[in-house]
Amino acid sequence: MDKFNINSLDNQDVKDMNLKHGGNILTQAKKLNILPSKIIDSSASLVPFKPPKILLDALFLEIKTLGFRYYPERNLHNLKEIIGKFHQINPDNILPGNGASELITWAGYEASKFGTSCIPSPSFVDYERSLSCWNASFNYSELPKNWSNSFPQSFPIQPICDVIWITNPHNPTGQLWDKKSLEIILKKYKLVICDEAFLAITPNGEKESLIPLTKIYENLLVIRSLTKLFNIAGLRLGYVIGSSEKLKKWSIKRDPWPLNCFAINAGIKLLSNRNFYKEWTKKIHDWVIVEKDWVSNELSKIKNLKVHNSSTNFFLIESKFSMTSNINYLEKKGILIRECSSFRFLDEKWARISLQNRKNNKILCREIQNSFKK
Repeated sequence: MDKFNINSLDNQDVKDMNLKHGGNILTQAKKLNILPSKIIDSSASLVPFKPPKILLDALFLEIKTLGFRYYPERNLHNLKEIIGKFHQINPDNILPGNGASELITWAGYEASKFGTSCIPSPSFVDYERSLSCWNASFNYSELPKNWSNSFPQSFPIQPICDVIWITNPHNPTGQLWDKKSLEIILKKYKLVICDEAFLAITPNGEKESLIPLTKIYENLLVIRSLTKLFNIAGLRLGYVIGSSEKLKKWSIKRDPWPLNCFAINAGIKLLSNRNFYKEWTKKIHDWVIVEKDWVSNELSKIKNLKVHNSSTNFFLIESKFSMTSNINYLEKKGILIRECSSFRFLDEKWARISLQNRKNNKILCREIQNSFKK
């Protein structure tokens, strides 16, 4: 286990922490002097479809009625009611947030009360950022870098710590963890934080959700995001489900108006129509199944490159050599993939690919193939 205590860092250390993200479209478009729409962004794992009309209509209505002139609802009662009905959960056990990132920050606050956190790694960098906000101690436990092609899989490690952070499906590997194995984890730790940001995108993923278990285990927090599923990263919309006592304390300490009126109405509209939601997610799952196989087959033709299997809309590729020159080549072509040197236990030989539509996947695969010929 790789131990790390944020309390031992000085300001420069914190400044230098490798907290990188994908999705830097605007920066790259400016660098190339092209429109952001011309960038193929395979670094951020958003679905490639335009946001649904039902959402756009709700946003246009808010503009038309000038609803944005007023302060938004502070207690978010209507949105919590809709989310509660959607998941069959008491609204008191739900807290919407300004994207999953804000809720991850508050999960770090909760984790800091219980002792040392463990981050199974490689992992999403925001967990580290969150814990550093609250001077919480944490360490890392390495996940296997090879796995079978069948999903879901049993969670493979049980590190010694007080709090464990789990991502399901896992980012950046795309592994889908089995619900039964995660329930065993719940019985071993003071607090379990499960980030299900990509679960709705993942075919058969909802079967492994821990949301029903929040009714049984007070030590469980489940974080969800609507950003990826509906391609609305700019709206910032997510929610956490867990102990009403814990979430009430977060509400007292957080900003008075964490969500704007557009995000609130978007959440209500997207989750209040179950037939629409089922049709949308079916379209997403069909896309993942077809495009994942197609892209994997194309990239598997490249010598010295290994394509790792995944349950969802992103996956890792592993080269025998550094991929820095490949990534630079792709950037000049207006294509972004996620470099992985900022992920603990990965290095410059790894990259993460996020699926696009077929047209862009063809360009993506062709240029990745070309990058290995240079």
